[in-house]
Amino acid sequence: MTGVPASAAGGSSGARRTAAGAASTAAEKSSGAVVGHNPVPPAESGASGAAAGEALVREDAAGTGAGTRGDDRPARGAKLAAAAVNQASVWNVANLLTMLRLILVPAFVALMLADGGYDPAWRSLAWAAFAIAMITDLFDGHLARTYNLVTDFGKIADPIADKAIMGAALICLSALGDLPWWVTGVILGRELGVTLLRFLVIRYGVIPASRGGKLKTLTQGIAVGMYVLALTGWLATLRWWVMAAAVVLTVATGLDYVKQAIVLRRRGIAARKAALEEKEA
Repeated sequence: MTGVPASAAGGSSGARRTAAGAASTAAEKSSGAVVGHNPVPPAESGASGAAAGEALVREDAAGTGAGTRGDDRPARGAKLAAAAVNQASVWNVANLLTMLRLILVPAFVALMLADGGYDPAWRSLAWAAFAIAMITDLFDGHLARTYNLVTDFGKIADPIADKAIMGAALICLSALGDLPWWVTGVILGRELGVTLLRFLVIRYGVIPASRGGKLKTLTQGIAVGMYVLALTGWLATLRWWVMAAAVVLTVATGLDYVKQAIVLRRRGIAARKAALEEKEA
């Protein structure tokens, strides 16, 4: 056991093996002397010491292998399993309703513009497609929040589907001359502006949906739906007033979102500044 360098025995593990073997041999010799039995032969003692050293090395290697996952990082298999679960969760009822709304957008445009865009029968079918899209918008978000079906796909696709069906309806109505282009510009400009505003201040927090925003969405849906139908008489006059209310709510809630974004940004900057000052102190 003497004369063997630690590096030749495998670095620190070899040194530990040597020390463990020597300790085991000494312990067995002293045990034999105390109890009164015959001492263990040197060859057997050396073998026992080597076995103990090898066991210690194996334990050390096992501990090193286990330590590679000691930082609480999930194993690769766990990551793959979690990814598979997340991928499967995309196909839930809330996301399927969102997908249905996306599919209804081109169908609505085709029905709206069929036969020149002025046939009452085709306009009625277009209204049915628009109504289904607006109704599903009321349910998919509720289902996702109630039954924990919120996914990254739903967060992105849901607002896109909402703006796609509304934008398609407004553009078609203006193209057919049923709705002034400035109304379409105001509503779509507000929707795109608020969406951009949300992304700009998302680092500071989330702007919650207000009651005014929900009322605006409902009023817009009713007004656009009434314009999609080929209404005449007092119903045609009524839809004008409903659309006027929708435009007012659109502008008012848009300004409110701008105000909330400014307040949220100021609070976020102040909080970051206070955190930096506290850290430096």
